[in-house]
Amino acid sequence: MEVILLQRVDKLGKMGELVNVRTGYARNFLLPKKIALRATKENIAHFEKEKETLGKLNAKHKEDAETLAAKFEGIMATIIRQASESGQLYGSVTARDVAEALKSEHITKNNVKIDHPIKTIGIHNVRLQLHPEVTVTIRVNAAMSEDEAKAQAKTFERLTQTSEEQ
Repeated sequence: MEVILLQRVDKLGKMGELVNVRTGYARNFLLPKKIALRATKENIAHFEKEKETLGKLNAKHKEDAETLAAKFEGIMATIIRQASESGQLYGSVTARDVAEALKSEHITKNNVKIDHPIKTIGIHNVRLQLHPEVTVTIRVNAAMSEDEAKAQAKTFERLTQTSEEQ
């Protein structure tokens, strides 16, 4: 099925591109979320009229996301969980847990992208995708107690300072 993208989609295309996707992907994901339109003659004509407005709206959303990204740059979220003596968490840290730990009305679990499941105690990198073109990496400190979390953060800071000096 051929669709017109209304915003940038990773590994698919930029706003305004005509792309060919599988029917199920279009019907179940792109069209309901208003990320794309079916590529009919009427929709193509409508998109060409609205292209400038959509471009300005997209630029404003991107600018807002960049200011929010600057706010979250270098932040470390602390999550307290029960764990075994070997450091394995009982359960894993989810995107919802990270979103709640950040305590921001702008961040939802859909913005949090965890590349590898967080199943051990320690400091892990997690991406926040605030806009299709704006991502920021934060650190998540998974610990068994507040004291342990503070100790891990101090150790991490010392290690990063040592590596920057070399």
